[in-house]
Amino acid sequence: MDVFYTDCFVLPLPEGHRFPMSKYARLRERVVATGLVPPERVRVPPAVTDEQIVLVHAADYLERVRMGTLSRQEVRRIGFPWSPALVERSCRSSGATLAACRSALQYGYGVNLAGGTHHAFRDRGEGYCVFNDSVIAARVLQAEGLVERVAIIDCDVHQGNGTAALVRDDPTIFSLSIHGAKNFPFHKEEGDLDIALDDGTGDAAYLEAVEYGVYHALQTIRADLVLYLAGADPFEGDTLGRLAVSKQGLAARDEIVLGYCRAAHIPVAVTMAGGYARNIEDIVSINYQTIALMAALQRPTTGSALPA
Repeated sequence: MDVFYTDCFVLPLPEGHRFPMSKYARLRERVVATGLVPPERVRVPPAVTDEQIVLVHAADYLERVRMGTLSRQEVRRIGFPWSPALVERSCRSSGATLAACRSALQYGYGVNLAGGTHHAFRDRGEGYCVFNDSVIAARVLQAEGLVERVAIIDCDVHQGNGTAALVRDDPTIFSLSIHGAKNFPFHKEEGDLDIALDDGTGDAAYLEAVEYGVYHALQTIRADLVLYLAGADPFEGDTLGRLAVSKQGLAARDEIVLGYCRAAHIPVAVTMAGGYARNIEDIVSINYQTIALMAALQRPTTGSALPA
């Protein structure tokens, strides 16, 4: 499998900004240091093009992002200050998800060491998300005739509201979101399957929800490709999570998601999505265990058969 990174495109943030940007470089360094994949398979992706972005986003929104003419309210909603580096990184991060999908279609798995920007809507961004990388990748691959049906399995602790809104009327893309009921965003959009969990939900109830959701999603869409947002933020130590899932529970979650996809011979592209633990090494270790499992499971994918 190929692993794509964008941490070389540095996003300048003000002192004290709460987003843990250093997690991306630390994750890449661990993947490389442990030899999880050959070093030549850890690569910088091409950026998505404007033509690919407007398959999902409004042209006038893209122009405001490109030209730096977003309103003060739009910038505040995104949560990052505008800069040319923000534009480049956003395009590269979406490009990394698209490249991970291409790797998945070729090798069975592909990884974006960032991504999962599921709060971006057609005409606006929010919650640290500028462009919706998952929907862009799905629509590009559909336009190229490489896939017909896509499942987006979103296990970030925050509902993928942008994704749900973007694909609501698209029967070829199934959106599953397993998230905190009382967490951001406070206005939830209606996806194909939304599983809202109470604050403090622990391993057992969380894994039961994941198993139900993934099985239902794959039975419903019979996908040619899965995009899996493997958020680290359901972790009990996450500052924005409000759930109580252990690292072992998150590893079991990955086993469920990847296991069902493997049994059904469905290629999987994984993005890291959210993670806001006080100790950045907790985020890195959760993300790393996802990638390590993928490396262990990797094999060519052909055919289609869901487990009974």
